[in-house]
Amino acid sequence: MILLTSEALEPERVTEAVRGPSNGGVATFLGVTRDNTGGRQTRFLEYEAYEPMAEAKLAEIAAEIREEWPVEDVAIAHRLGRLEIGDVSLIVAVGSPHREAAFRACAQVVDRIKQTVPIWKKEHFVDGEVWVESPEFFEAHGAGDR
Repeated sequence: MILLTSEALEPERVTEAVRGPSNGGVATFLGVTRDNTGGRQTRFLEYEAYEPMAEAKLAEIAAEIREEWPVEDVAIAHRLGRLEIGDVSLIVAVGSPHREAAFRACAQVVDRIKQTVPIWKKEHFVDGEVWVESPEFFEAHGAGDR
């Protein structure tokens, strides 16, 4: 399952997509909109994507993970548009015969998404806004807080 949507994400639905009879371990990661970044109060987030390329890259990541790890199933769902504090922006679920592979593969999927997928986040603060990974963002917050 690869899903880009402006609708609210359903963690149970995405997790269910990787539950299979041979998967003894299922790991699910939820990215949730927090209320602050670098000491600045966040009002809401906006996500934009180049959707055809983003979907292709997400499918590529899922395929890479299946080749690298002993996992059976990978599901990725990312929300686009405006997200309020507490909204789920990303769900990654991995099903594997064993828990260790599921945990590690799930973490690797999240890292690869942040590195390669054309999805952009704009943080709206009480005192301004900034596109994450812009020079202004790094000046204010440092690297690694995408």
